[in-house]
Order: sequence, then C-alpha cells, then structure tokens
Amino acid sequence: MKVIDYLDEQATNYEIKEHRTAYTAQQVAQEEHVHGDNVAKSVIVRADGRHYLCVLPACYKIDWNVLKSMLGENEVTLASEAELADIFPDCQIGAEPPFGSFYGVPTIMDDRLEKCEYIVFQAGTHERAVRMNMKDYLRIETPRIFAFSYHV
Repeated sequence: MKVIDYLDEQATNYEIKEHRTAYTAQQVAQEEHVHGDNVAKSVIVRADGRHYLCVLPACYKIDWNVLKSMLGENEVTLASEAELADIFPDCQIGAEPPFGSFYGVPTIMDDRLEKCEYIVFQAGTHERAVRMNMKDYLRIETPRIFAFSYHV
C-alpha cells in the first residue's frame, strides 16, 4: 500500500504536489516554494539493532549525541540503503514518507516541526510531495516528540 492510499484510509485532507526530481529535503523546499522549516525530512536510523524513523525540518541535522541519549541506546547510525529498501519496499530510496508506523517502525519527530501549521514531505518518489496540516499528521502518526536536531 502506498502512502496516498494510507492517507485516504485515514480520511485526511492533503494536497499532492508534482515537481522536478528532488533528492534532498532542501531541494523539495525549493521546488515547492516553501520554507525548509515546513519540509519534513525522513531519516531512518538503526539504534542497537532497532530501526527508527526520525522526522525533522529540511534545514536541520540530527544531533547524534542527543538522539542516542534520548533513545537510551549505545550506538545510533544511519540505516543502509539495503535496509531502507527492505523497510520501505514501495518507496524510492531517500523518498520515504514520515509515517514509520505504517511500515512497522517507531517514529520520532523533532519538536521544531510541531510548531508548523503544515508540513510538506516526499510521498515515496523524488517527484511527488504531499502537503498536509500538522494536526492531521499528529493525529495519524502520533510520533514521539523531542528536540534532537540543530539548524544547518
């Protein structure tokens, strides 16, 4: 099942945006003419053998020490492309949507995104984005929320 089908099942209002190929969240922000603070970047990490989907603004990076401490794990690293392909079989590598629960992965969201009225995120491809209200995202996903990133 694709993320769009999932959003439809959840009776969520959203808007699909088609754009030129964008491989990074900052490129998505440029293509969609929105501030990087509103683009939800998905980063999949492995922490002591367990995967987590971290969602943070496009213009931020993960503070690995903070994330490791908050998760209470000994080691936290980026998931490999092979792992991404296994976890998100219906998505292009690097275009994973911010819905870890849909894929059986816990979702962690940086608290900076919580302040946004809406978010824009890649919807499984590098040419499609979804715009939806933050309230709807939080209702559907219910991520664990804390500060774990810094501005680039």
